[in-house]
Amino acid sequence: MVIPIAKDGAIRNDSIRAREVLLIDDKGEKKGVVSTREALRLANEANLDLVLVSPNARPPVAKIMDYGKFKYEKEKKEKETKKKQKKQLVKEMKFRLRIDEHDFMTKVNRIRTFINAGNKVRAVIMFLGRDIMFKDRGKDLIERIIKETADIAKVSRNIKVAGRDMDIYLEPLEEKPKKED
Repeated sequence: MVIPIAKDGAIRNDSIRAREVLLIDDKGEKKGVVSTREALRLANEANLDLVLVSPNARPPVAKIMDYGKFKYEKEKKEKETKKKQKKQLVKEMKFRLRIDEHDFMTKVNRIRTFINAGNKVRAVIMFLGRDIMFKDRGKDLIERIIKETADIAKVSRNIKVAGRDMDIYLEPLEEKPKKED
């Protein structure tokens, strides 16, 4: 025989197969160990559901509650916690080895904008053509990026070379420096 269980895994009302349950009433008070039939009768008298909250306990724990309201409030709490979570995106900024000073500062300012918004940034130095011979200049450029953003960002992954790219990950500092008046 298949026991019908709600989609969220709750066993309730006639689906409870235990002979006895530790009953908790709708006010949260323990009523002690009673037969499942008696617990169902009490739940029906109160126009509520009997829900098995701890099926693995000896005896299983059942609670009299309004299951629809319980389920609604649980979903509402989950949505609230999901709203409060902040997703951190990884933005990417690409640099060439032969970059002009103004272009460099423009890209660094853009990195600062991303970090102030709470995102991680992957700064990539692209070696095109014969630039690959000058990896030391690429490291110097990355060190300069780190120095320019040191007040708001920290390095989360050191320099990594992959093919013709050299990259580094920057992330926001935990606490922002306080402004002095």
